[in-house]
Amino acid sequence: MIILGLNAFYADSAACLIVDGKLIAAAEEGRFRRINHWGGLPTNAIDYCLRTGRLNWGDVDHIAINQKPGANNWRRVGFALTHRPHPKLIWEQVKNSRRAALIKKTLEEHYQISIEGQIHHVEHHLAHIASAFLVSGFKEAACLSVDGGGDFASTAFGFGDGGKIRIDNRIYFPHSLGIFYSALTQFLGFPNYGDEHKVMELAAHGEPSFLDHMRDLLWIRPNGMFRLSPRYFRHLSDNPFYNWRDDAPHIEALYRPVLADLLGAPRKPGEPLEQRHKDIAKSVQTMYEKAFFALLHALHKQHPSDHLALAGSCAMNAVANGKVYRRTPFKKMYLPAATGDAGGAIGAATYTLSQINNQGSHFVMENAYLGPESSQQEIHALLDWKREEVAKSGCSIALIAGEEELLHKMVQAINDGKVVGWFQGRMEWGPQALGNRSVLADPRRADMKEIVNARMKRNESFRPFAASILREAVSEWFEQDDDVPYMNEVFQVRPKHRALVPAVAHVDDSGRLQTVQKETNPRYHALISEFFRLSGVPMLLSAPFCEDEPIPCYPEDALGCFLRTEMDVLVLGAFYLQRK
Repeated sequence: MIILGLNAFYADSAACLIVDGKLIAAAEEGRFRRINHWGGLPTNAIDYCLRTGRLNWGDVDHIAINQKPGANNWRRVGFALTHRPHPKLIWEQVKNSRRAALIKKTLEEHYQISIEGQIHHVEHHLAHIASAFLVSGFKEAACLSVDGGGDFASTAFGFGDGGKIRIDNRIYFPHSLGIFYSALTQFLGFPNYGDEHKVMELAAHGEPSFLDHMRDLLWIRPNGMFRLSPRYFRHLSDNPFYNWRDDAPHIEALYRPVLADLLGAPRKPGEPLEQRHKDIAKSVQTMYEKAFFALLHALHKQHPSDHLALAGSCAMNAVANGKVYRRTPFKKMYLPAATGDAGGAIGAATYTLSQINNQGSHFVMENAYLGPESSQQEIHALLDWKREEVAKSGCSIALIAGEEELLHKMVQAINDGKVVGWFQGRMEWGPQALGNRSVLADPRRADMKEIVNARMKRNESFRPFAASILREAVSEWFEQDDDVPYMNEVFQVRPKHRALVPAVAHVDDSGRLQTVQKETNPRYHALISEFFRLSGVPMLLSAPFCEDEPIPCYPEDALGCFLRTEMDVLVLGAFYLQRK
């Protein structure tokens, strides 16, 4: 049985492929088009998935998409009658639903074929929850999806049992924690789609001195539900949502000008960051956490499970995620590699699989290495073609066939303070670079964050880098012990070790981590182990292998980034490139 899962006509459009109950491929469209958060029909991702399965459209039995036209229609009608929104807002909602409803026709027109596979529309938040619970390995779990919005809802509570998911309650548009956070992100001068993580990182430098003001924006009810104040947010009546510029999402201001009366003048992009901005960021993060943990306590009261399956774009808030065990009764949490809309492709596909076989998804998703892979022959051909360009850039190329020699040379470069691009195996699924498309460096050097930023031509010095750590060393180095394979939690570094890894310890002594297991990424585990033997530190500084574009999909993307920046070393498979 062949199931193709899609996130289409949302940001981070993506596709995945399940063959006989096994997930064999998944990728985001933007990685192929080299445009962050690309939305639309993910044709390149679809083509990749079918190639990987050695299939054609005639083999596809089911096509699942993470939108359900007509979902929550009575809520839409009620909102229109009570709020009288801008006609463009209504029209955009109608257009988006029509695109999803006509997905089969759209695919047939693009591919110029007749598609026989059955179409399955899975409600947006049900797909989010399925992307976590159905691949978690949990027999049962409390389930929560929180995001900006989809299918006219922003939040869904539920419970998973075996292969079944039951959603008990929802919070509907226009009330949304995602929109709350996005509006304040824009107010702080970070206008791009996906910039919310910058506010989360900036918050560590501030104090929650604007928390009382946040309570005017977001009202938390005793039962854990919440509402946004209509006074400060435009989306309740205007149409500030997606404009597609070359199919990259752009959202106009979500906040009303009156917000300046409460918080002072908004920061313009590029303006210096003042302490006031840092304090607003801390207040936003604190208010988000209050609402988030109110939701979790209400969920646990209704479904007192030890297990939590969490998804939705708000589940990218790694700082809040890292506090779940300390601030709630949950004892084990599963977060998917792609908690946002891209993950809806896997959610829609796994939910469809569970409905067809009535037994759950049949697999546990333990790693995110689901994207394209390039052979040594392909890398060799690329370097032969680009050899003159590489030489003009002052770089040498060497083939290091022995695994131990390659890892030793790599670790020596890191130990010498070099910034190394590491391109190996299959591309990661989800927003994070997880050891196959990563920039690596020495976490022991206090100046390494500044060095990486300078050589990768990045800015925003307040932003920390993550640590890729051997799974067996987590409890020794961090104050919590958990599997974090997808870099989506932040823990406190233990006091005795903070001075040893200043490049990955944030200003508040926290660190974002990725746990690396030998079973899921043996080469990356071996590399960190080699560094551990040399340095006594079982982790590496890990940064995304990119400037402002997506992480590399193919070796030519990695080579291009290396030549544009001032990275010292690039390892492409077994090929070792170094600046002279």
